[in-house]
Amino acid sequence: MMVTFVSQCQKKALTRTRRVLDAFANRIGDNTWQTVITEDGLIAVKTLLRKTATKNTAVACHWQRSRSRSELVWIVGNRRCFNAEGIVPVNSTRKDFSHREWEKGWHTTEIIAIASAIAGLFHDLGKANDLFQEKLNPNKKGKETKKFEPYRHEWVSLRLFQAFVDESSDQEWLKQLANVDEGLENQVLQKIEVDNPNAKEFNNPFDTLPAFAKLVAWLIVSHHRLPAYPNQGTAEPSLKEPNTWLSDALDDSWNSLNSRNHEWKEDALKANWTFSSHTPLVSKTWQDKAIQLSKRALVCQGLMAVDWLSQPFVMHLSRLALMLADHHYSGKDPHPKWQDANYLAFANTDDQNQPKQKLDEHNVGVSQHAFEFILKLRRLREELPTLPPNKTLAKGPKEDKEPWQTKAYQAAQQVQSQVKEQGFFGINMASTGKGKTLANARIMYGLADESEGCRFSVALGLRTLTLQTGEALQERLELEKADIATLIGSQAILRLNKINQGKQTDDEPLAIRGSESLEMEADDDGFDVIYGIEVYEGQLEKWFKNKPKAKKLLHAPILVSTIDHLTPATEGVRGGRQIVPMLRLLTSDLILDEPDEFDLNDLPALARLVNWAGMLGANVLVSTAT
Repeated sequence: MMVTFVSQCQKKALTRTRRVLDAFANRIGDNTWQTVITEDGLIAVKTLLRKTATKNTAVACHWQRSRSRSELVWIVGNRRCFNAEGIVPVNSTRKDFSHREWEKGWHTTEIIAIASAIAGLFHDLGKANDLFQEKLNPNKKGKETKKFEPYRHEWVSLRLFQAFVDESSDQEWLKQLANVDEGLENQVLQKIEVDNPNAKEFNNPFDTLPAFAKLVAWLIVSHHRLPAYPNQGTAEPSLKEPNTWLSDALDDSWNSLNSRNHEWKEDALKANWTFSSHTPLVSKTWQDKAIQLSKRALVCQGLMAVDWLSQPFVMHLSRLALMLADHHYSGKDPHPKWQDANYLAFANTDDQNQPKQKLDEHNVGVSQHAFEFILKLRRLREELPTLPPNKTLAKGPKEDKEPWQTKAYQAAQQVQSQVKEQGFFGINMASTGKGKTLANARIMYGLADESEGCRFSVALGLRTLTLQTGEALQERLELEKADIATLIGSQAILRLNKINQGKQTDDEPLAIRGSESLEMEADDDGFDVIYGIEVYEGQLEKWFKNKPKAKKLLHAPILVSTIDHLTPATEGVRGGRQIVPMLRLLTSDLILDEPDEFDLNDLPALARLVNWAGMLGANVLVSTAT
């Protein structure tokens, strides 16, 4: 066959692709090649180009079918450099005249960024307490040193934030933050509510806080674990009124069960609320960041007088950014730029149990990264690869034994524009053996906007079907190894059972080091991923540099896995393990394959997953034979 290669590569990618293409074809222009080649030779060219592909790579291959007609065979790299036929644009603009991001809920980007950044400033203030600092001190570690505290550091941080806001309005406390000075810590410590297991009354921090402060407070207390009712089976809060749980039912045991489960000496309880090393409120770098953020918040339109705890998209995207920033920054080396030389408290230790990041630096660093992450998160899907043009998905298999699949694909195409505005929830019902697996993929392909590309996850109930489904899709659709990832094995179910049984405690190794935000590290060992690419760039490489399996899970255009790889997004209590499934749902559509394999007890979890996927903008398809 005669083929023409057109390169739109930039920077170093141009040199690398020229080296490959010059070895196989004649260069007939600066960035154009032509040759007669066999099918095996063409596969070899594509494989070599993929091995060195980066975000700056863009190569299209055209097959000269006749004197008057050519056909696009494939594109390696950035598809946005070409249209669906492989034609290069003469001119382009990045301005979005439709402002479609507003319709998707991203008009709140600035508010989400500010909320997560301010929460980042306060999220670990509680680590300054004497008990926590003693736990981090390598010279004091031993049998006498407790590995956990009565009140977790995020609960202490919440109380510090509550004392700072006091009875102010959102406008007032933000103005106070914009004029922060050295006297702030004394004011806060005079007003702080000190909890005690023997106290007869409980001061609920969510009773008096104004709307935006409530959002920040919720982010602070939930950045490791979502608050959870501890006494299962006895006087549980009403499911009919979940919106009142924070204000009416919450107490310190929802976060710090150790305060009730252990007998504590009075000096330990006192040390939990004593700050001999001071809080980061006295740090000059912390104050500078607080002034910068509060001034931005004061001029942000739409931030005031909105009940943000009734806006789950804002709540959970803010929490995702905070958790991701905490995870990312906790793994970095200390950054002297964000340290006040006079401030001595630490946030965590390294793997040798030596003090690592200063506490003021850690809070400022997490705040900075949380703000940046939200601004970049909107672009994450654009950076991730999508399915290449696929004849089988578009036109059906050569021997179309199930014509209903084509009708379903055409129906999906017809509603594509509506789906972009309104979202999609569909049910594909067909008997066993009628080709639902292929039909599901074709429906999702038909719903996808050509300019954005198609990405989806297939979630199954049975592990035995996972590998089978992945292999079937790859074979039927003639997919490259870089187009589909299959996950085998999982510790997620065991972990969720452990959480439900209350067996996860605060004396686990990462908690002792003050590095619970690194919990996602362990997840990378819980499964194997079959995925044929190792080159990642952009945010995925920066955020998950040492997490190869997490990168594969997020990178692949098609993901086939058991559902327990995605349910931690809604069922996982611990924050670090929610990050990857949340990002996957944010950047791809969802197919629930054979949900009838689950029993009635699983339906609430399935419903939460579907609700969550819809909130994040994913199209959802349920496929069943019954």
